[in-house]
Amino acid sequence: MTSLKPCLVVLAAVGLAGCVVTGPMPGTPEFTASQVSRAYDCGLRVDRGRIIARLPAEQRGRFVSANASYAVKSYNAPRRCDDRERNTIRNSMLDLGSAIR
Repeated sequence: MTSLKPCLVVLAAVGLAGCVVTGPMPGTPEFTASQVSRAYDCGLRVDRGRIIARLPAEQRGRFVSANASYAVKSYNAPRRCDDRERNTIRNSMLDLGSAIR
């Protein structure tokens, strides 16, 4: 029975390791949508149309779908950003080629 406990601990640790949420991968339309959503949460105004126009045609639907999903989730998101996060998001949006209004 005592040798069973370490095995259970190892199994639990391995199981939890698979539960880590990392978010969308950079470079995907879903990542871009998450950045746009967070920019709105931080009070930045983003030219969403310009972002969509810069995406390849086959990725636009994925962006619009993910953006709608994040918009629903952001109603419950914290609306505050510190200056460091706001600047990080602003730079991310500029790297995506969007116009911050």
